[in-house]
Amino acid sequence: MEPVRLIRSRTVVLPQPDIDTDQIFPARFLTTTSGAGFADMMFADWRFDAAGRPRPEFVLNRPEAAGCDILVAGPNFGCGSSREHAPWALRDYGFRAVISTSIADIFFSNALKNGLVPVRIGAEAHGWLLAHPGADIEVDLAAGEVRLPDGRAAPFHIDPFARHCLLNGLDELGYLLSRLPEIEAWDANRGHSPIK
Repeated sequence: MEPVRLIRSRTVVLPQPDIDTDQIFPARFLTTTSGAGFADMMFADWRFDAAGRPRPEFVLNRPEAAGCDILVAGPNFGCGSSREHAPWALRDYGFRAVISTSIADIFFSNALKNGLVPVRIGAEAHGWLLAHPGADIEVDLAAGEVRLPDGRAAPFHIDPFARHCLLNGLDELGYLLSRLPEIEAWDANRGHSPIK
């Protein structure tokens, strides 16, 4: 994973509440686990018609959505099943952060483990973002705040361990491997043979 400290981007807004993981990544695509090409499957039923043609009315198919790294979603984003494919697809598409007032816990955890920053902010700032699609904002993971164009900052919280991993570009295994010398020293002091 690449380290995440500060994300500056325009926003794409999907204001619908209760966007579940089957809408983000339809179940029929769950036969693959490679992660390659997941962007094409993300929101497939919303982005494409039955013949596979892009739906021009869907926000991600509009020119102004190109290059946006931040998705602002309605409340209860990522509810439904626990499929890790949903944050994989969002990352593969290019999103680096998802902002809402509420994000389902399992999706939140899966996002953190895969380099997607899930941001829960208060209703006032969230309402402003919903009303201003395409706003240029900052998600500052180091400071724990979303900065709006008018200078206001909306705080958000991420567990310190997950925050450390994101800031340093580590997944959980990478974190353990980064501490291997300390683990081996502790183990040696207890009279055990080195870890192989």
